[in-house]
Amino acid sequence: MVPHTLLRLLALSATLNGVLAITVYNQAGQQPMGTATSSGSVPTSTLAAYDTRILDPPPLPSPLPANAFGIQLPAQASGMNGLSIPQSGAFYGFSVEMSVVTQVIGLNGSHILPPFLNLMSLVAERAGRVHVRVGGNTQETARMVMSLPSGKAIEKQKVDTNNPTQTPALLYTPEILYLLSNISSLVNVKWYLGIPLNDTSDIRLEIAQYGQQILGDNLIGLQVGNEPDLYARHLHRASTYGPYDYLGEFGDVLGALKNLNLRTDLLLGPSLATGDWTPEMLWDTGFIPAYSDALTALTVEHYPDDNCAAIYSGFGDPKDPQAEFARYLDHSMGVNTIAPYLNSTQIAQQAGKPFIMFETNSASCGGFAGISTSFGAALWALDYGLEMAASNFSHALLHVGGQNVYYNPFTAPPTNETSFHEWTIGPIFYSVLAVAETLGSSNNSQIKDLWQNSGSLYTPGYAIYENGNLARVALVNFMTDPSGANDYTVSISVGGGDSGQPAATPASVKVKYLLAPSVGEKFNITWGDQTFGGQFAADGRLKGELHLEDVPCDTANNVCRVRVPAPGFALVFMSDDAARESEPASTATFATTVVTKYKNTATVDLGVLATSNGHRGMGGKRGSTSYGSGNGNGAVGRARWPGGLGALLGVVVGAGGLMYALSRVV
Repeated sequence: MVPHTLLRLLALSATLNGVLAITVYNQAGQQPMGTATSSGSVPTSTLAAYDTRILDPPPLPSPLPANAFGIQLPAQASGMNGLSIPQSGAFYGFSVEMSVVTQVIGLNGSHILPPFLNLMSLVAERAGRVHVRVGGNTQETARMVMSLPSGKAIEKQKVDTNNPTQTPALLYTPEILYLLSNISSLVNVKWYLGIPLNDTSDIRLEIAQYGQQILGDNLIGLQVGNEPDLYARHLHRASTYGPYDYLGEFGDVLGALKNLNLRTDLLLGPSLATGDWTPEMLWDTGFIPAYSDALTALTVEHYPDDNCAAIYSGFGDPKDPQAEFARYLDHSMGVNTIAPYLNSTQIAQQAGKPFIMFETNSASCGGFAGISTSFGAALWALDYGLEMAASNFSHALLHVGGQNVYYNPFTAPPTNETSFHEWTIGPIFYSVLAVAETLGSSNNSQIKDLWQNSGSLYTPGYAIYENGNLARVALVNFMTDPSGANDYTVSISVGGGDSGQPAATPASVKVKYLLAPSVGEKFNITWGDQTFGGQFAADGRLKGELHLEDVPCDTANNVCRVRVPAPGFALVFMSDDAARESEPASTATFATTVVTKYKNTATVDLGVLATSNGHRGMGGKRGSTSYGSGNGNGAVGRARWPGGLGALLGVVVGAGGLMYALSRVV
């Protein structure tokens, strides 16, 4: 119970600070939801991110794959050929379109959205850290200013929405960088930023200058140009623009950084979409040896499909999501998507550089209704991520757009619904957690695509070795069959047979399942019996009790039999240590005490309250229209937190419910 003295103090703070409301017009991804009514009825969201279309599962394949088969795995990595480079549980991260930062991350350095913190905390506890890029097409025309009207941290101008080549100017303030820095002081999030390349006669390096100053070591990369192979097609360069032109412009940026005495070893490129150029066309220019000291990683961006015809003219007939659905539900989708980059992953290894899929998701131009929001997309993203890891990509970033796209891993409610709605978690966020737990947090896991079950595309599997020992087996079933007839059982044998190693099957294994009734399902999804809930029902924390199934093994016959439902994913932990290494003991969670809400309020220690910096108020008296927005602690570099009891953020650690009142030192 909150002490009466504290309640009076909070009430007084609310009175002094006032109740402010800000209406932001023409914000990217947010549109009027309808006209006002006198009935007070709840508005219905019609934007793509809240689409409710459910697709039918594709027919079962013919012929059907075997529903029982065996795999034999060596106990030590030394007996397994074709293992990947060492991988990290932080393999999957996020690419947030710069124009929507205030929708999904926070309003400014003082108002972080707690659901975002909760989601990042879930990943960081499993992977050790999270990689997040802030950029995209809108970074190319972004310009930093010191302030914007009404205290806004970002402002995007109107555009012709039927012209995919017209990108508006994006204005932002240093508050965006303070926002990112303060997040990193709460959760181990590392950031990628992008240097605008739309005007090489006046290279704007403020994002690099202020980014290095404010973020410090939490800035891990600066992208130079976004999809330069599409510049000519989109009329951002002359029709003759080619790989050698980009080579020169990259050098111009490097020279400008040197002139300002900024760090020059954080650059990322070439970030091709593999649209009009192949990566090899750029490697042939000598790009890598020319800029080896400046390049922290090599990057590409690619989507397996596009839905552009549904939005823009000139792209032919729109695609039918129901007809496209089956393409996402077999192993070939991931394999074929990354095939053009296999040579480049080898080149990157030879150069000693990580190779990153810097932006990807289910389909460009926002994804598909019913596909991108389905459990099928979760299975696709999971298989795609593991296939990239097995093929020596080092990281991959799932793109997060505004409320007018289907494929978001997470989406805040529309601004006019924040009083009664929470966030919506997309199915592919479950994939991020599953991949993190599959690869673990040791930074020393290696993975191999097993091509099991006679190479069936509907039942792929992977073996994961950690510190040289078999740690986990990942098993996917893309089929949907409520009867259970196409559940499959895999018999896992460790060592023995023709492995050249002694039999080493454990007495039992633990299995964690990602499940839903159908590949078309949107919200009835569980990971180890835990879920984020339905539409507008998530605060970024998993709900329910974690459950891993204990499966006894037949050591006499050197076999463990594991069932994989149709549809579903099974993560098999081959030892208790492997399970402990993947599963966090506790996860920090975040709640808000913004006084415009009367739910999820936090208790605050009076000693902390008495010594907080409340004398400075709320600075610019900025309010928040989103439930869950608040602030946290982050004295990192020049990042500073304002006082003001109306925006305290409570940090809840584990079941103990320990809460900290966080303020900003001015």
